[in-house]
Amino acid sequence: MVNNFGKFCRKLRIDKNELLYDMAAKLGVSSAFLSKVENGKKKPPQEWRNLLIEKYDLEGQKIRELDKCIFEAQNYNSIDMSGWKEDDRMMMLSFARKFSNLDKDILRQFLEEEDGN
Repeated sequence: MVNNFGKFCRKLRIDKNELLYDMAAKLGVSSAFLSKVENGKKKPPQEWRNLLIEKYDLEGQKIRELDKCIFEAQNYNSIDMSGWKEDDRMMMLSFARKFSNLDKDILRQFLEEEDGN
């Protein structure tokens, strides 16, 4: 899943008329690794902050935006479902897709009931 850091990098590349390969070379990594980071499958290394600032002449608001995006990407937790049964994975994905539409009061009530048992 693309995260804000991935969107930030992609926009930066497009604004500078660069390919994935070009940015990867500036960061000293493969295009495949940068692609995984942009798509949220890998976390960005902390060293990238200074490299991006230096290589792309970032200042002020752009640095603050970069810091926020890196923090989010590095602190985002994911669930490894690779060992799950297909039905369980599909149920979890369906739940995740509908999560924003759930009534939060009903969800809280359900969680409180579960904690009580």
